[in-house]
Amino acid sequence: MARRARRKAEETRQDVLDMAESVFRENGFSGTTIADIASALDMSPANVFKHFRSKTALAEAIAERHVETLVGTLEGIDTSLPTLERLGHFVRRLMESHLRSLRQSPCLFEIVLMTSGNEMACGRRYKELLESRFVDMVRLGADEGVYFCEDVEKTARCISACFACVLHPVFLARYKADELRTRCDEVIEFVNRSLTNPLAR
Repeated sequence: MARRARRKAEETRQDVLDMAESVFRENGFSGTTIADIASALDMSPANVFKHFRSKTALAEAIAERHVETLVGTLEGIDTSLPTLERLGHFVRRLMESHLRSLRQSPCLFEIVLMTSGNEMACGRRYKELLESRFVDMVRLGADEGVYFCEDVEKTARCISACFACVLHPVFLARYKADELRTRCDEVIEFVNRSLTNPLAR
């Protein structure tokens, strides 16, 4: 009986998440209240609060769910590509994934922007995953004798900061896709030039 109750609670939680994302998509994050979500679910606001203590907590859970879908994009390196193409292939693929999400669910980016003052766990996880992939690529490039780097983790953090201009929601929402693609190509070239310069170790 207890297991069934837990399952029912989890199902209700998922229903709330699904409906919240739908209402956010329709009305925007700032234009939606917990009462709106509860009404769409035909339940009381108190029942929503039982699963999520605030609208921000609900937004974070939605963002966390979407970060999970990005994990596949962030996992692994295509070692079949030449060293100097790997970084660009990875960043372009990730940027295009973000642009698709922006077109399909602009409310996700509004959530990120509206809650940017909060240190969301999913944001930290995304940042850590991203930097981890850059660490892997820099280390592999160094092992192959193409990249020159003394501190791989520090370099990966710098690379992540460089690509924020084409991966961060603020920039993705503000600039046109073609402009972002051009900027992405320029940053890729800049980073690769820096990494292949033995004097810039």
